[in-house]
Amino acid sequence: MWEIRQEAQGDAPHIERLAEHSFGPGRFVKSAYRLREGVEPERDLGFVAVEDGALRGSVRFWPVFVGNAPTLLLGPLAVQSDQRGRGIGIALMTRGIEEARTRGHRAIVLVGDPPYYARVGFTQIARGRIKFPGPVDPARILGLALADGALAVPTSTIPSAPTARRWGAGK
Repeated sequence: MWEIRQEAQGDAPHIERLAEHSFGPGRFVKSAYRLREGVEPERDLGFVAVEDGALRGSVRFWPVFVGNAPTLLLGPLAVQSDQRGRGIGIALMTRGIEEARTRGHRAIVLVGDPPYYARVGFTQIARGRIKFPGPVDPARILGLALADGALAVPTSTIPSAPTARRWGAGK
């Protein structure tokens, strides 16, 4: 059985290899990936699934703003292809969401498959309410409020400049 643990410094190359195998080289042109450029993930919110010394899956969360509100961007969530269907992705997200809530984060957004992410509480954001810098299918923009009203923000675009995304910047 696999275990979920916090990401360790030595996991980074394994996580990158897993993302490469899961999403291919085209991942870098996606809007969600572009939001991560030049920004470090929230280290306390990176989790991996390990079984028999092998990394089976990983999840990371990144700092962004939705309107003026600091928000987490979930992704990538990657699971080794031959391990899918075992619940690893759901377990990774559940652990990350619990930790985010414990640490006082108020909301999480992502771009993904609505039926899959609904299993941990994500819902579709009303069309046009949150916009990504670049093309994104609006039906795949999902959110999870960790505090009441956390996603009830005016229509806004998530800024793409790294300095704009740093939660300490511009305040």
